[in-house]
Amino acid sequence: MTLDEIAALMRKGLAQKPLDHSLSFDCGDDGALRLDGTTVERSDAPTDCTIRISQDNLSKLVQGKLNPMTAFAMGKLKVSGDMSVAMKLGQLL
Repeated sequence: MTLDEIAALMRKGLAQKPLDHSLSFDCGDDGALRLDGTTVERSDAPTDCTIRISQDNLSKLVQGKLNPMTAFAMGKLKVSGDMSVAMKLGQLL
């Protein structure tokens, strides 16, 4: 799944439940997605919270094949910034 396809899925989730903070998924060399309110864009602009994750694991996350808490515990994703924003990720997925 490409970042653009992932972004499209996230837009659907944000349309139902917008975020009240900004959040980014940093996929390293593959790029980054920035979520703010109801928008999703390919950007590495500063956010309240950054989640570092591979594009493959992000794809699994949005498809429901990877549990966010399990991924965090296994080191498949790393969170920096406001942890409470990352906890709201569940409402999006």
